[in-house]
Amino acid sequence: MFSIVNPFNSSFLTEHQYISDSEAEKLTQKSSQTFAAWGVMEVNDRLNFIKTLIFTLTKQRLLLANKCSKEMGKPIKQSIAEVEKCQLLCEYYLKHAESHLKNQKIDTDGSESFVKFEPLGVILGVMPWNFPYWQVFRFAIPAIIAGNTVMVKHASNVAGCAILIEELFIEAGFPEGVYQNLLISGDQVKAVIDNPIVKGVSLTGSEKAGAAVASAAAAQIKKAVLELGGSNGLIVLADADLDTTIPIAVNARMQNAGQSCIAAKRFFVHSSIYNKFVERYIKEVKALKLGDPMDETTDMGPLARIDLAKEVEEQVNKSVAMGAKVVLGGRRTDAFYEPTILTNVTTDMPVFNEEVFGPAVPILSFDTFEEAVSLSNKTNFGLGVSVFTADVEGLKTKLHLFEEGAVFINAMVKSDPALPFGGVKRSGYGRELAENGIREFVNVKTVYIK
Repeated sequence: MFSIVNPFNSSFLTEHQYISDSEAEKLTQKSSQTFAAWGVMEVNDRLNFIKTLIFTLTKQRLLLANKCSKEMGKPIKQSIAEVEKCQLLCEYYLKHAESHLKNQKIDTDGSESFVKFEPLGVILGVMPWNFPYWQVFRFAIPAIIAGNTVMVKHASNVAGCAILIEELFIEAGFPEGVYQNLLISGDQVKAVIDNPIVKGVSLTGSEKAGAAVASAAAAQIKKAVLELGGSNGLIVLADADLDTTIPIAVNARMQNAGQSCIAAKRFFVHSSIYNKFVERYIKEVKALKLGDPMDETTDMGPLARIDLAKEVEEQVNKSVAMGAKVVLGGRRTDAFYEPTILTNVTTDMPVFNEEVFGPAVPILSFDTFEEAVSLSNKTNFGLGVSVFTADVEGLKTKLHLFEEGAVFINAMVKSDPALPFGGVKRSGYGRELAENGIREFVNVKTVYIK
């Protein structure tokens, strides 16, 4: 048994019990049985269920958002926006899935050649708590539309959200077994991956969890997609418009209390505007309202758990002991950690060379563009980078210099249904979303006719 508590006030919410390995085996068998019919269904027939799912998402929007805010502390307005983004994802694939999955004719010396995209079977998703709906939907929806059936092992501290997601699919009329919630512990994941019925696994989570899942999948020669950590740089060049840049930079770091793999976690500002940027950034961050996630005016709630807030506190305190200066924030109360800004930061400090999964940001200066790129690339991660400049055309000639899965110019890094999402280096491999994402868990079958 395990309990879930509200990170805002530590009040008890619910109690759950992990299912046994034998129960997990039965659910896996059910997914396999359902796949036999679901996998050969026409794409348009599968999309009809997605249309109904959009309706149920809209209908249950507030229920879903409330559960998210209570279980992991996300401000209610951000929880609502997350549910609405899931709807946008479904609408994107309604429009584009058929073209993404249609046969591709290829010119060869044969009389006819083409490529088919066929589903693999049962796919396991191992999902995190920070965006408990969006992370699941961006994995599950394209996989299901492609003809796979999915099982999701969600993070334990959002078990209530996980149950609601499965209920959405049931209410939308999906065949039993297309989507199943797998309430298992982390220690039980390997046994599911080892099951011959399971054909692939997608994980969004920590580097440690990713390494474990990837090793288990590789041992069974199974496909894996990993979306892991990030330590995104945010670069502000001398010609950037600070009036538009600073509000974006605030949101890029402080949204969801900084608990995002693609949050801007290290700021690099040109020396000529450094002092002005820091002064204005402090002012904007001070204006954020902290408090009850259920209050519609709250901009930032607590972190998802007290231990997570303690980890951020430790990273900041170690950096301060090494010479960093806290110019705003730096204090923790239970699961709350104040928005924190640090200067005098060097590259050997934890706030620079570790992923900080909370609302703390180091701001460093640079003199040349090459220096900014070098600082941005000085990390084991490679998920994304934001660059703010008036010279967009000039920057477009230098995109190859960034060791990242994405470069966003004059915008914060975000996931968009129409764009492939994923990283390089220790941020993982494979892609979610767009055409790339829906083709991750398919057999790209070559057909040649003489």
